[in-house]
Amino acid sequence: MQRAWSLVRETSLSPYTYDYDHAPMGWITLAGWVFPLPNQFETFGNAINTGRFLMLLVHLASVYLLFEVTRRLSGSVLAATVTTFFFNVSPIAVYFQRQVLLDNLMMFWLLLSLFMLLRRETTIRSVFGGGLALGIALITKENAIFFAPSFMYLLYRRVKGSPSQRFTGSLWPFAAAAPIGAYVTYALLKNELMPSSLDFDLNNPPADHVSLLYTLWWQLNRNQGTLLSHNGLLHTSWLPRDGLLLVAGFIAMVICLFWGLRDRKRNLGFLIAGTLAFGYSFYLLRGSVVLDFYITPLIPMFAMNIGMVVDRMLKASYSSRLLQRAHSTVRVILPAMVAVILLSAPSTGYLMTTNTEGVTQIADQYQTKLNLTGMQHAQIAWIRKNVPSNARIVMDDDLWGELHDVRPFYPYAHSHWNASSDPDLRDKLFKKKWQNIDYIIMSNKMRKSIAANNSDGRENWILQALRNSDRVWSDTQGNIKLEIYRVQ
Repeated sequence: MQRAWSLVRETSLSPYTYDYDHAPMGWITLAGWVFPLPNQFETFGNAINTGRFLMLLVHLASVYLLFEVTRRLSGSVLAATVTTFFFNVSPIAVYFQRQVLLDNLMMFWLLLSLFMLLRRETTIRSVFGGGLALGIALITKENAIFFAPSFMYLLYRRVKGSPSQRFTGSLWPFAAAAPIGAYVTYALLKNELMPSSLDFDLNNPPADHVSLLYTLWWQLNRNQGTLLSHNGLLHTSWLPRDGLLLVAGFIAMVICLFWGLRDRKRNLGFLIAGTLAFGYSFYLLRGSVVLDFYITPLIPMFAMNIGMVVDRMLKASYSSRLLQRAHSTVRVILPAMVAVILLSAPSTGYLMTTNTEGVTQIADQYQTKLNLTGMQHAQIAWIRKNVPSNARIVMDDDLWGELHDVRPFYPYAHSHWNASSDPDLRDKLFKKKWQNIDYIIMSNKMRKSIAANNSDGRENWILQALRNSDRVWSDTQGNIKLEIYRVQ
């Protein structure tokens, strides 16, 4: 939302030095959504809520696309229904789908690309549209590349033997490459494609200008350890939120891969669903830096695998003599009962859950018992009342729009990510000295982000400021804690 603000207010890709850390299509989409709204960033209360309303619309479209993609891959409405069931009620899905994430926008374009490739008739229009949608997904978030092999194989199988095979086989990669080419051309025109002297030394970043290829090389070489360690996100965040979807999804992925590879001609749908999930699972497990929300694109893929496996197994059970004689109503009731059990069982955490005291209660997926937005409003109100507008502030990302787009403006309020990496802020405004910070506005999640981003010590001076500060305001609800520190 910060970069969407920069596009709308300053016609720039970022209010800071744009270092190509992410391709820009995501916040270009957000800016296009915000610009025509009556109050722009404050239309739905604040910048993030305005972005979340777009996420709602994107989710509704993604549900339809996921349903249709699964139905066409499996030939079954039941498989599509099971898939969208998990996509909508999974606690981990609920948690991330409402957030303003590039991953949610990327998944919309990926599903649209699949939808176009799976049309009943493979036409020039559908092939071009499918390739273009994939290209837009890639310049929304680069990790969409891990889905590309499955798309290429699907295209090959769809056009194989057709009179237009050679033309459509060339048209699709051209359409996919067009948005990427525009992005690369932008960097080339700004002389920011290659680093100076072609120096890719990660220990000595180029000082004169940023570089697209250098940033890509840096990202490829980041390492945070294994995801499977006892303190990794898999054990500390993802499995506690929804172990059922992740475990069942992984097992279903293996089954789909087995069925698909055993008979690729008859089980193309299983092969595509399995490889889509496998490709992104490989990305998460490969050992680079993984943040909490990186799981988001895997959720619909695991849901798709579960839906297709459940449908295949139910069809196999329906072939028994007992169920053959059963009325069609029974065939509907059976999976419906399974859904009710999944929703009501405390062990799944979908609608019922067990608290730390062993008491079963209604799950609170939307955190309606925690007035988190009210906490943020109270935090901002304290800032406006007690902090001068010229204060130099290091903060979490979520307050950026509120402090820069609503009077009184706080032009020196910057996120810890930018304060530690942008040369203009780090070396000129703060001069990399903790004494030049006046206030630190943070949450317990920001503490974790600083730790994850500090592998090279870039945020040590911010941590030093935190050690030399007094807490002047705080609020806690559930597992969320907001704080304000005045640096001494």
